[in-house]
Amino acid sequence: GEIDLVQHDGGTNKGDFACTLTFTDVATGWTELAATPNKAQVHVFAALQQERARLPFPLLGIDSDNGSEFINNELRRYCEQEHLTFTRGRVGRKNDNAFVEEKNWSAVRRLVGYGRYDTPPQVTQLNALYQVYRLYFNHFLPLTKLVQTEHHGSRIKKIYDQPKTPYQRILDAPQVSEAAKTKLRKEHAKLDVVKLKHQLDARLAALKPTRQW
Repeated sequence: GEIDLVQHDGGTNKGDFACTLTFTDVATGWTELAATPNKAQVHVFAALQQERARLPFPLLGIDSDNGSEFINNELRRYCEQEHLTFTRGRVGRKNDNAFVEEKNWSAVRRLVGYGRYDTPPQVTQLNALYQVYRLYFNHFLPLTKLVQTEHHGSRIKKIYDQPKTPYQRILDAPQVSEAAKTKLRKEHAKLDVVKLKHQLDARLAALKPTRQW
């Protein structure tokens, strides 16, 4: 899975401000979000552990950018201990993590915008919002996946597959166990998309930034 950190600094990179750790599984598009009070390694690492616990399938590896919040001995030891592969994007090669960086827009910026969130209650509100949004996003929002890129001279044509929810992509994935799929189906059967949308709207309305960008 790819990970990245979204800063909620409101355009002013001073002091402590909330961040959102975004995890996206490249194969299925399944996305997990967790807010931290700042970008300290200890908080980012704790957020990663929370996200891993919520995944409906085993985590095999982590690919990150070159941020210091990821390149640290604690995370390396964790990956070695848990037998996870750990890779990182190349310096100056932003497209190495294009999949999760696109999710920063679709799953984070579009949801909470570019305002500044820098208080403990705001971090709590962000995580309460994400608890609902992860279900709405993963179970009910169809996504397209890039399957081929064709080059015609200076023109590039991108070909996408048919839209499917991350939930459906997991059910279609041969590498995911039947036990995991059965557990996920049971979770899905309990969800009501209308109720989720109402909960999402209510929690989003309660979230007020310290300052708009």
